[in-house]
Amino acid sequence: MKMKKRLSLLMAATLVATAAMTGCGGGRQAAPETTTAAPAQETKAEETKAEETKAAEAATGFEAGATIGVSLPWLGTQNWKEADEMFKTQLEAAGFKAIVQAADNKVPQQQQQIESMIQNGAKVIVVGPVDGSQLGSVLEEAAAAGITVIGYDRLLENTTGVEGVVQFGSIKTGELQGQALLDGLAKEKGEGPYNIELFGGGPADPNAPNFFKGAMSVLQPKIDDGTLVVVSGQTDFTQCATLDWDNSKAQARMDSLLSGFYADKEIHGVLSPNDGIARAIITASEQAGQKIPVVSGLDAENESVEWIWSGRQYSTVAKPTDVLVGKTVEIIKSLQEGKGMPAPDTNVNNGKKDVGVYELPPLVVTKDNAKEAFANDPGRLDLLK
Repeated sequence: MKMKKRLSLLMAATLVATAAMTGCGGGRQAAPETTTAAPAQETKAEETKAEETKAAEAATGFEAGATIGVSLPWLGTQNWKEADEMFKTQLEAAGFKAIVQAADNKVPQQQQQIESMIQNGAKVIVVGPVDGSQLGSVLEEAAAAGITVIGYDRLLENTTGVEGVVQFGSIKTGELQGQALLDGLAKEKGEGPYNIELFGGGPADPNAPNFFKGAMSVLQPKIDDGTLVVVSGQTDFTQCATLDWDNSKAQARMDSLLSGFYADKEIHGVLSPNDGIARAIITASEQAGQKIPVVSGLDAENESVEWIWSGRQYSTVAKPTDVLVGKTVEIIKSLQEGKGMPAPDTNVNNGKKDVGVYELPPLVVTKDNAKEAFANDPGRLDLLK
């Protein structure tokens, strides 16, 4: 009997231990389901809340004296300096509190500035990116806080945090640059074939490949039929790009091209993506003892306007900063009044979503039409003397 009692107690203890182990095992299996489900539910809740906030603001707008943030890439060229001044002036004139900052071409600095604008309660943040593909997280943070993000002059890529982009047509700008080069060669250099070289802008700027693409859509057929000869053979954007839009880097490349390929040849023309690089190309050509080639440009910088008027630079493409800033402020006013984002001119996929683009028309400027082009720009008009 004692033996049976001991066996009974032993079996009971075993059953208790087994049940306890089974209970622990079940607990370990259930825990991951709880921990993985919670973040997903929280994320979904945050997304829903952000959508509801945006919908409410679209319907009701926001206070007239709200804070508006503007994050610019740098102030190294005239158009960005103008944007810095004009955003401050136009936003304040519209009754907003403006926070306008520039990031010295440094992505981390721009990320920090946008973070600060979020913390300071901005209702809209306008972003001219240093690198259009490197701001996704902070822009999505802004969107989750109910802030409307608008791209300025450059596309904001690979992010769901942007609602629209205001810019001059980048492909069209390139087409104008390519056609201006062809027209200038015919006018200034007689009959072809023409020896040319190609320059592109900064590869981090999403506009730069589009400028090049637009220009090549005009120039490639003439390269194919022999009217244009790229003596160096460098025709890919990656070969022709100018890191950081740096004028000194462009001049160094031009020096190298001239010494390597034009010791016994004349260079007739150069595709340049902007005015600063155009002046660097012209300076390198003069220093190498070449006749000044036909050179395109962009931004209608004051120094290049003077060079065009004096015959040193053939053309530029004007993208009036006041018009670009004015269109952006117009959209901000629409948001403040509860009218939402106006209908865009077109849509572009940024890698994560279709983004509405408010596209303004650029204008090619040569000596022949400079006075007409700058008729409403007293500052530039005054340079044509």
